[in-house]
Amino acid sequence: MERSQERDAFLVIYTFVLLVRPAAIAAVSLSFAEYAVAPFYPGCSSMPQAVLKAVAAICILLLTLVNCWSSRLATMLMNVCTVAKVFSLLVIVGGGAVVLGQGRGYTEAFLFAFHNTTQQAGRIGMAFYQGLWSFDGWNNVNYVLEELKNPKQNLVWALMIAIPLVTSLYLLVNISYLLVLSPNELLSSDAMAVSWGNQVLGDWAWLVPLAVTLSTLGSTNGTFFGGSRVCYVAAREGHMPQLLSMVHVHRLTPTPALMFTAAVALVLVIPGNFSTIVNFLSFLGWITYGTTISCLLYLRMKKKNLPRPYKVPTVIPVIMLLASLYLVLAPIIDHPQIEFLYIFLFLLSGIPVYFLLVHFQCQPKWLQMATMYLQLLLEVAPAIKNVD
Repeated sequence: MERSQERDAFLVIYTFVLLVRPAAIAAVSLSFAEYAVAPFYPGCSSMPQAVLKAVAAICILLLTLVNCWSSRLATMLMNVCTVAKVFSLLVIVGGGAVVLGQGRGYTEAFLFAFHNTTQQAGRIGMAFYQGLWSFDGWNNVNYVLEELKNPKQNLVWALMIAIPLVTSLYLLVNISYLLVLSPNELLSSDAMAVSWGNQVLGDWAWLVPLAVTLSTLGSTNGTFFGGSRVCYVAAREGHMPQLLSMVHVHRLTPTPALMFTAAVALVLVIPGNFSTIVNFLSFLGWITYGTTISCLLYLRMKKKNLPRPYKVPTVIPVIMLLASLYLVLAPIIDHPQIEFLYIFLFLLSGIPVYFLLVHFQCQPKWLQMATMYLQLLLEVAPAIKNVD
């Protein structure tokens, strides 16, 4: 049983470290690039892909430098960007309220919001991928749990405050978009907040792309910060190369894990675009969520005496499991794509990797030599206590 649990844990870590977290960084950095570049291409419905990818790569490299330099500096950047995000959302909500009060919004958009939309289960599942992606940042705080002060209390409070706040703001922002922008403008715009600002704020429209750029920069930084910790802890537990479990001897930051995560994200930026990455990343993510929740339900039934620091009613994980099954199976059944098979094969590829590198502990000599030289080059050493 313990071996089975270790294998399942390795598969989750394997997918998150090699694909899920780097792909999330690539997707959000591409979103950052769209808003950062939009003011330089006014009236252009489609911006040059080469420019977008170059800006996204610069964003990733900049955040790599910040996170390698200081965890405290990365946290300060996240706080500043969070303020900018809340400010931009409040501006959009307030602007929508003014438009509604003046009686000049597209109020008919609410009456025909689902006009000419599909009823196919698979298409609805893909739409949920895009919508739920906006709320997926809730799990980043779980990846840095060991670095939280009083996690039993602060984790719960963070989730209870952040999730309702974000949900309320996002719903109000979408209502504002529907009021201000026509259906054609909603479908054709790559940077919707910029289009909204151009129509509502006039000469102050530049505030929106600036605030949203800071917002997406903060989201990328949060994903980077949490994703690198997953890589770092996985290596510390022996599920990844030893080098990734080391920290800088002076900065006390997990430099190898940060650099590895950045390298994979840069590779994924080259061929990908935001929507495609989100769709297939969400498919893999909901496989992982469903598997994790099913294991928790199994442990609740079979291991009733295990200590449980966090407790929720059983109906909540049951609903989450049913939602996971729908979001994984509906797109496959209704609109099968070869990419789904590739993702599933990637997940299965973790099984031979587990037996080779973890179960049998095969350590090639070249890997040991590379670890030694890179340890000297990067000035890193094994951690004997939690980073920061």
